[in-house]
Amino acid sequence: MPGPVLHFGATVLCSHAGQATPSAPFARVLLSGQPAVTLTSPYAIAGCALAGTSTPPCVTGQWLTGSARVLAGGAPLATMAGSSTCVPTGTPMVPVAAQTRVLAT
Repeated sequence: MPGPVLHFGATVLCSHAGQATPSAPFARVLLSGQPAVTLTSPYAIAGCALAGTSTPPCVTGQWLTGSARVLAGGAPLATMAGSSTCVPTGTPMVPVAAQTRVLAT
């Protein structure tokens, strides 16, 4: 299923409303003037609502599935339709907003 490709400026949250930011976007491909994000790029999560509870908060995230036919630097691109996980909770990351001009399957 095609979905918008994620870029560095896309709004991605953990399931508990923590802000997720890609640590290593692919700078050779730009979308809306910002680097594209591949499946190999880990996300750093800040502000997870689980902080201060008995459950450990989300600290990092990783996209598991993304584009099957479009690659950047040999790696699939992360898309809004892809699946992801947060560590250590195992809950998914939620893409809220991204550029809409480039779709990938």
